[in-house]
Order: sequence, then structure tokens, then C-alpha cells
Amino acid sequence: MPRLNLGDYQYDLPDERIARYPLPQRDQSRLLVYSQAHINHSKFSQITDFLPVESVLFFNNTKVVPARILFEKPTGGRVEVFLLNPANPNELMSEALQSKSPTSWKCAVGNARRWSGEIALTKDLGGAQLFASWNNRGEGVVDFRWTPSEIPFARVIDAAGAVPLPPYLKREADVEDRERYQTVYSRHEGAVAAPTAGLHFTAQIMEALQTKGIRSDFLTLHVSAGTFLPVKVQNPAEHQMHEEEIIVYKHNIINLLEGNRKVIAVGTTAMRTLESLYWFGAALHTNPEAPFRITQDSPYAGMSTVSTQHALEALLKRMEQLDTEQLVGHTSIFIRPGYEFKVTKGLVTNFHQPGSTLLLLIAAFVGNAWKEIYREALDHPYRFLSYGDSSLLLP
Repeated sequence: MPRLNLGDYQYDLPDERIARYPLPQRDQSRLLVYSQAHINHSKFSQITDFLPVESVLFFNNTKVVPARILFEKPTGGRVEVFLLNPANPNELMSEALQSKSPTSWKCAVGNARRWSGEIALTKDLGGAQLFASWNNRGEGVVDFRWTPSEIPFARVIDAAGAVPLPPYLKREADVEDRERYQTVYSRHEGAVAAPTAGLHFTAQIMEALQTKGIRSDFLTLHVSAGTFLPVKVQNPAEHQMHEEEIIVYKHNIINLLEGNRKVIAVGTTAMRTLESLYWFGAALHTNPEAPFRITQDSPYAGMSTVSTQHALEALLKRMEQLDTEQLVGHTSIFIRPGYEFKVTKGLVTNFHQPGSTLLLLIAAFVGNAWKEIYREALDHPYRFLSYGDSSLLLP
């Protein structure tokens, strides 16, 4: 693998080009289309005009939870607790959110040094109460309990929490963000950041895809706050990636095995899930008992000789053996320049921060053309980052 230099993946992003708020209509964002080394400019509402007819789009149907919770200490000071990942008694997101008994979560905590003992939420929760206390301060694990106990944790935080907007938006969430920071197809609660490439899609566009014969499929990756962690090392390969929970379904594998369709990921999270599927399938091909946990170095530990078809067939076989329609696993895959794509042939994505792991993924997918793509976006009035405009990349 070539040694990477973070400085090669930087560009000047003026602050005024960051979209602080969403457009009034989701599909009115701009769309930059990069296809076979050519760039076109359009509106997102016209995306079906640029998608190959024999395509299948994979969407991440995770749903953002209101993960920012503001507690008040007995002394009057405030502590902000940001939910990251469930820790105990269950590490699976879906089960932890439906818990009706005390639960522990890995959290990022603001004003942590001055917090000791149990603290309560003062916000009116419609008769419910929520309390928090340290479980393991060094590891950032917080215990939660609430009353009445018959309410699942998901309902409690829905009333208690705020939408966890990305820190670079530099503003508090408002009422509109509750709806606009979700995709129209969000279904499974568990993300603390939106799969923002999907924010441009509307029910009308989803119908237009079907009319044109473009297939849609849905998988799940619960986006973690680690997606915003900056790369602080000169060689990005040394950056420590975050781990995220993924759920894949039998119909995903069946669709992928229809090799006549061009696989297009809607968002970097969908791409990371699709590519992780290959590496899990390749592991199963060698070891039928392999765990579903893809590390950031899995693709770089050695060249895999397992074909994509054989890897996917191994996944399908595992599901049939377990008599299950879905598999739950974890991935911290790090897609960076030098990565060889196994599944994904196209990508719908927003414009990302300089020097970020997301930009490194784009550079891995389109090569040095990322510089031309971003230069074009900067030369035209494109809006950047989570609430910004979109691109369709078909290298």
C-alpha cells in the first residue's frame, strides 16, 4: 500500500459555503454528475436522468435518535450527555433502545469534570423522569434509569433529547431539524448522525426510480459520532476508525447476486456496508464460523482471492444455515486510496470536509479526479457538508 499524506487531501472550504440549514424542498439541491471523466450540473430532482437503467440503489434506512440530552446538577450546573453506543446489558442498538430496565451507554459528556453522583433531567417528559450517573468515568460509560419503568428507553430519549446536528454547523437544532435531519425512508432507530446523502430523496423521486425500472434496496448502518472525528495524523492510514453496527438482509444479498445490475450506494455509509459484506463473505468462505466484525485493516491484511460472487454466496449460505432473514455485525472498515472496490460501482454523496475520512473514501473511489470535482463545486454555487448539495459519481 502506498504511504498517504493528509496534506494531499486538503482543500480550502470557505465558511460561507457550508450549508447551515436545509433548503425548503429536499430535491431542489444541486446535483454534480461525474461520469466517465465528464462533469455535468443539474438538479437533484433530475437524478433519474443520469442513473443507468440497469441499476440497483442501496439506501441506509437507519433513523437518527435525539442523542443530545441536557441534565442539571443539584448545584444548578448543566451537563450535556451525548449517546454514542449501548454498553450494557446489550450492545445491540435495537435492543438497547427498547430496554425497559436500566441501561448503560458509552457517551461523550460535556462538563464531565464537575459531575459526580446522580443527576436528573429537569425537562418535562410528560410525567416520566430520567436520571444519569457514572458507571465508568474513564471509559465514558453512563448509567441511565427512568420512571415509569414500563416506558422503553427510545420513548424516553425521544422526549428528552435534541437532534445531534454535526458540530461544524455551529448552531443548535430547531424544530425543523426533527424532520429534515431524517431521510424519508428512515426506519430503524440507532444513528446519532444522518446518512446525509439520502436527505435529498423524496417520495416522488423514489416513485420515479421505480417507474424507470431502477431497483431500490435497503440495508442498515447505525451511523456513529465517530464519522465526525478529524484525522490528526500525517499518514491517514494510522487514523483510528470508529466501529458501527450494521444489519444486512437476505434480500440485499439476493439483489447483489444479480450481477447484471450496477450497484450504486446512496451515501458513504451504504458504501461502507456493501464493501464490508464482501469482506465478511470472504472470511466465511475460508472459515464458516468467522465472526461478523470487519476491522479497519481487514481489506489491507492481504490480497483476497475470493471472488465477489463466492463471498456473497457464502453470506447467503450462512443465512440459510441459521434460518434467518438478517445478520447483525460491526464494521470499522477504512476505505482510503489504494482500496480495491469489490461491490460498489456508483455513489450518491454530498461534499465532504477537507482531510476527512469521508473525503479519503471519495478519493479512493474516483482517484485524483476528486480534485477536479471539488474545484467544479467550489467554482459553482454548490453548498457543502450535511445540509449541502449532492453529487452522483460514476467512475
